[in-house]
Amino acid sequence: MAWKPNSIVGSLSLLFSVVVAAVIVIAGLVAYPYVAKVYDGIRVKLPEYPAVQKTRWLDQNWTDQRDWVHHADQGTATFHIPYEWFMALEQPEMSLTSVGLLSDPVYLDRFGFIPDAADPKLGLPVGMARGKAMVDATAQPWRNPRAPYADMTRIGLTCAACHTGRFTYQGTEFLVDGGPAITDLGKFRTALGLSLAFTRFVPYRFDRFAERVIGANPSEVEKTQLLAQLDKVLAQGKGLSDLDTMVAPQSVVEGYGRLDALNRIGNEVFAVDLKTPANYAATSAPVHFPRIWDAPWFDWVQYNSSIEQPMVRNAGEAMGVSAMLNLTSATGGFYVSGIEFLNLDRIEKSLAGKQPNASTGFTGLKSPQWPAELPPIDKTRAGQGAALYKELCQGCHLAPVSSAEFWTSDRWSLPAGQKAEHYPGERYLRLNVVPISLVGTDPAQAKDMLDRKVTVPRELDIATDSFGPALGAVTEKTIKHWYDSQTPPVPPEKREELNGYRENGIQAPLAYKARPLNGIWATPPYLHNGSVPNLYALLSPVSERPTKFYLGNREYDPVNVGYRTDKLEGGFELDTRIRGNFNTGHEFGNGKDGVIGRLLTPDERRALVEYLKTM
Repeated sequence: MAWKPNSIVGSLSLLFSVVVAAVIVIAGLVAYPYVAKVYDGIRVKLPEYPAVQKTRWLDQNWTDQRDWVHHADQGTATFHIPYEWFMALEQPEMSLTSVGLLSDPVYLDRFGFIPDAADPKLGLPVGMARGKAMVDATAQPWRNPRAPYADMTRIGLTCAACHTGRFTYQGTEFLVDGGPAITDLGKFRTALGLSLAFTRFVPYRFDRFAERVIGANPSEVEKTQLLAQLDKVLAQGKGLSDLDTMVAPQSVVEGYGRLDALNRIGNEVFAVDLKTPANYAATSAPVHFPRIWDAPWFDWVQYNSSIEQPMVRNAGEAMGVSAMLNLTSATGGFYVSGIEFLNLDRIEKSLAGKQPNASTGFTGLKSPQWPAELPPIDKTRAGQGAALYKELCQGCHLAPVSSAEFWTSDRWSLPAGQKAEHYPGERYLRLNVVPISLVGTDPAQAKDMLDRKVTVPRELDIATDSFGPALGAVTEKTIKHWYDSQTPPVPPEKREELNGYRENGIQAPLAYKARPLNGIWATPPYLHNGSVPNLYALLSPVSERPTKFYLGNREYDPVNVGYRTDKLEGGFELDTRIRGNFNTGHEFGNGKDGVIGRLLTPDERRALVEYLKTM
């Protein structure tokens, strides 16, 4: 997930537009059509959401862990500016007077970031973390220009930014730990970049920024030093913007609730950290943020079942959201990183809980249950749907987790090739991995990972140019460096524990995994790329699924089980005719390609939807 918030400021034409717009405002020419055209090109269009009357977190056995996980520092500096800057920047609105702060919870909420009332002093939404002292792109401490030159602190995304769901229904907001977020990180990237550009070029805005960052009545020397820091950020953004421009023709817009996570991680590691622009790839395969309950107990994770070890998965994610990683300076120590490995382990263990079994079920983060505030489930129809689930779904998605059959299945076992004496009584769930040739869903995520190549210098000791294995190797070496550099070094048995008692397995099958469907009702839209808006459409022939619909709506549709899809001003219209967005496959019908079961009557679809609400 290595998206770059500052890359928008790199466009010279955009900076020119900012300056022109500022001049126009000063001149008082706001009524002229040209002004409207210029301003429309440099503003972020966001949805307006109705105020909710009450908010509640669904009961998922996670109350004690929730507050910490929501702001757990992974060592990331996602925004490439310090926390103190983030809290001082203004919203990118064109005005000569002070406007609202970028960090205003109401403003951030419009991008999908969930306000957090639990820690008002921190002032950050769910999924943003304040970390330790920040260093700049040259590894120098980022300090306040005013004596005693205090270190500034990093700010970055953490797991909860992408894995906390939400939906509203008739005035009540429901929040879902471990569910898919409906954030639009692309829009936020644009807003943050514009805010930095406006701070630099719009009159009076820099002075207000300097007062907030430096303190009252900053001197000209102090402001000059702060301006030099800002110019470095803008220059960094120029380079990142050039990379985005290079791959723009092959890239797919992600929109609300989606991200091309693996390609963005690869770009951060092999292009940015490695300083090798030729390794920068298009974001060609957006995926819907996955739900993460139960995932610590799966034998492999990612939609294409590509990663086995939890520490590699989590460290790779931290690298993707800009944890510092040295891949270019031998004197600085290859594979030195800023990743907070112990925090990654604590997050993983809070998700996992103890070994699940038939009597306890999953003991960490649990999937949510259909809330009483939604229309009641039709038990008769759900009973009919249960028989359909067993006939048509269970072969891939396994028996319901509430059934004895799920827990007594021989699918609970050691990972392939592992010895029992290396494991403390733990067993993992072997999922079905279904070939794309059979399921027929959009191939981009699996195929693009398989096909991608990267160039890595010999001194890093990476033996392959295949993207997946190379990323796995870099991540493993980064983890090992941290283990070895502790005082004393982390002992072997502790390393096994931190690694989740699993090897660093990396694969890239042309296939997607079929996971258990508990909590599926709380995770729209559907398919791995979010290309089907609700469960009823998913059970319908492809010809009946919408070709276009809007992402960003939060109001829940309890009949079809998904978000409302009507036009949303400031939302994102998903076009399923574009590769990466295809809504084909996983079809119940009469054809062959991508058809996984017989055609369902409308009544059968309704019955199965009703049953899925119970899971």
